[in-house]
Amino acid sequence: MTGATIWLTGLPSAGKTTIAYALAERLRAEGRRVEVLDGDEVREFLSAGLGFGRADRDTNVRRIGFVAELLASNGVQVLVPVIAPYADSREAVRKRHRREGTPYVEVHVATPVEVCSERDVKGLYARQAAGEISGLTGVDDPYEEPESPDLRIESQNQTVQESAAAVHALLTERGLL
Repeated sequence: MTGATIWLTGLPSAGKTTIAYALAERLRAEGRRVEVLDGDEVREFLSAGLGFGRADRDTNVRRIGFVAELLASNGVQVLVPVIAPYADSREAVRKRHRREGTPYVEVHVATPVEVCSERDVKGLYARQAAGEISGLTGVDDPYEEPESPDLRIESQNQTVQESAAAVHALLTERGLL
């Protein structure tokens, strides 16, 4: 079975993780080997001690990319819902995959910051507005949108299942399923 890394990037509360888990469920039901490298979990276990400055975010993204490539090169469909705010960090991950001959798909979950703020799954936007935290991606810290992702999803305009189906269709079209 062919493995691949499916990198879902977007703002906090954009729907990346929700879409990834819905797609993972579908892929597992089809008998595929799947892993989800959730950004929050990876930070806790693989990148503990890293902060949220540019250099630490870059290190975090590259670590996740390394693990994703390793799994994907061994036949796993690796879903990576991670903010990954900087284009150069995401490009470094893409280049590593290309160099190793491992399929890589970038999905931009392009949910507007206003919608993300309303969803506010983890309360980050409320905490930032209250002055309790700073450096919130897309609010007072940069998010560099992908210029030409393999797929752009506007999660506010479709259901989670429709979003997961769009990613599934792309993977099928590319011969990765």
